[in-house]
Amino acid sequence: MLITALSFTGHPERGHLPHRLPFRFGAGPTRFYSRPMARVFSGIQPTGEVHLGNYLGAIRGWTVNQHHSDAIHCIVDLHALTIPKDPAELRAKTGELMAVLVAAGLDPEVCTLFCQSQVHEHTELGWMMECTAAFGELRRMVQFKDKAERADFVSAGLFTYPALQAADVLLYDTDEVPVGDDQRQHIELARDLAIRFNNRYGDTFVVPEHVIPPVAARVMDLQDPTRKMSKSLDSPQGTVLVLDEPKVVEKKFKRAVTDSENEVRYDPEAKPGVANLLSILAAATDGDPATLAEKYTQYGPLKADCAAAVIELLEPVQERYAELIADPSTTAAHLRLGAEKAQAVAAVTMAKVRDRLGLPAV
Repeated sequence: MLITALSFTGHPERGHLPHRLPFRFGAGPTRFYSRPMARVFSGIQPTGEVHLGNYLGAIRGWTVNQHHSDAIHCIVDLHALTIPKDPAELRAKTGELMAVLVAAGLDPEVCTLFCQSQVHEHTELGWMMECTAAFGELRRMVQFKDKAERADFVSAGLFTYPALQAADVLLYDTDEVPVGDDQRQHIELARDLAIRFNNRYGDTFVVPEHVIPPVAARVMDLQDPTRKMSKSLDSPQGTVLVLDEPKVVEKKFKRAVTDSENEVRYDPEAKPGVANLLSILAAATDGDPATLAEKYTQYGPLKADCAAAVIELLEPVQERYAELIADPSTTAAHLRLGAEKAQAVAAVTMAKVRDRLGLPAV
């Protein structure tokens, strides 16, 4: 990737990731200039199990986009604490998720892949964002209302976590946040807080853009194809996990819900179960659902081919995962590298924020 003196995207005052290349203008100190790439932030909680929908719909795209954007991927373990967790389970799930992401193709040397709790600036800026947000703004968050209605214990953190989520994004002078429409409200809050802080204290934060990522694959539950495959595992037979053994994958696809007809055609409205199978097969083989439908006259062969394609797709991921999970020191090293890269940027942002607020330097 070439960096030119006359054409670059970025923000002259913001922190730059260590892997960016220096460019020297004549005499004087070397300064780091941004690559002509958008800085993109994504967060994922270490809860539940990574399933086929996560992989086809998001993670596989991340592995490609890390080479075309300044990609930051954060395992948001602090957000997981809004609901009480067993410490051993959280620790294990964090390591497993890191291993899955690397096994899937995220390269810690290329992107910035780290754990939120290892960069203390997240919580520091999170408090400042709580002080910037209005009570009414947090109270209107739809996800808080939904989760609070289902929870036996509603923590204060569940109420204020959108402020921490805003801090996650703003800490890195993020240009784009690719999330689904269900997260639009939270990104709008992050934008509002950035604008409010900038108006009060001077230009400090980049105002991020909410980007709806292109749907690489919309993977539905195999037992209830009217709803998305979920990490909650409330439908274990309808959810294909990235780490499921081949025989388990075959069994789940064999039992996939279709309909009482016999015709194989791609019609998500009239035939959601069949359309889901065709979509999965298309995503796994880089095909087209409607075109693939023409090859089948029965549901059985379609289910079998779906299972075979998914097994083949996941095999290298599972093999690499087994290597990583057997060597925790490698995963720990990846996390340390990511945290160092992230903190190099976060520290610059926080120094600027503290100065704007009138707080002493640290």
